Amino acid sequence: MPGFVSELKDAVSGRAAVLVLGTLLIQLAFITSYVGALHQPTPHRLSIGVVAPPQLQPRVVSSLAQVPNDAVEPVPVTDRAAAVDRIKDQELYAALLVDPSGTQDTLLVANARGPAAATAAEQITTGLDQGQGRTVRVEDVVPLAAGDAKGLSGFYLVIGWCVGGYLVAAILAISAGARPAGRHRALIRIGVLALYSIAAGLGGALITGPVLNALPGGVAALWGVGSLVVFAVGAFTMALQCLFDIVGIGLAVVLFVVLGNPSAGGVYPPPLLPSFWRAIGAWLPNGAGTDAIRSVAYFGATGITVPLLVLSAWAVAGVAITLTAVALRPAGGRAAGPTQADGAAPPGDAA
Repeated sequence: MPGFVSELKDAVSGRAAVLVLGTLLIQLAFITSYVGALHQPTPHRLSIGVVAPPQLQPRVVSSLAQVPNDAVEPVPVTDRAAAVDRIKDQELYAALLVDPSGTQDTLLVANARGPAAATAAEQITTGLDQGQGRTVRVEDVVPLAAGDAKGLSGFYLVIGWCVGGYLVAAILAISAGARPAGRHRALIRIGVLALYSIAAGLGGALITGPVLNALPGGVAALWGVGSLVVFAVGAFTMALQCLFDIVGIGLAVVLFVVLGNPSAGGVYPPPLLPSFWRAIGAWLPNGAGTDAIRSVAYFGATGITVPLLVLSAWAVAGVAITLTAVALRPAGGRAAGPTQADGAAPPGDAA
């Protein structure tokens, strides 16, 4: 037994054991985050406009406001045209048009913003109308493209871009050390990441656009958003590696996979997510990228300013942290790359 313990210690170093434990924690966090975010979608403050005659509108608004658990955020709207405009401007998820002369109302929805949100709005308004002997007819004013039947193409496109961003940063770290050897080498890595981001953005835009006809919106706009998503994720992953060595790769996975993907609003839009994921989604590159792609593809780029600012902030922070970490390295110091931990010769001053 002592011999086995000695051999085990020799075969699995203390550093490796810590990394294995960290992997287990990330795996459990992955399960918790995905299942926790997606297992029980429940509407919360789902914005639904109400178009009705002045004598009826307050009552309808009050009825929607009384749906349990703050499921609906009812908004009085003057007429159908205003309701359509606000849906297309992404200010409302749906709008209920009350017909005072009949028993059938109309629910305007935008499946392009998330079929799950449209379905939730239909279920809520149908339940209310049934209690009053009325029915609801659904009209989709911003439909999904024929090649995007479930509305997930943009979300999966962003996931692919995020994966490429943190993988290329990890590859650069594994091949040449987690922290660049100097400012010049750091700028070279950032330049390589920028070129990769441009290529990845264009590739994703071409595949989902003209190749598969999955997304409308134009190749140039998708390309621009994609390049920014890849660069933002890659640059921040590079920064984490400069600060935490190989552990930085794990932290990037936690940010962009464990937390970012389920909160991005791809499968369920924010009003259907639990509070934690709803709060963080729009501020992570995954969620900002998904919002930007939907805006470009279906909503004429309305509401795209905030997502682009979020992505730019991640990119700028990543570059700034990387350059600062390199500048503050003690003279002659070098961050250990993964190969150095096993006793191998230090890597050269490659980028």
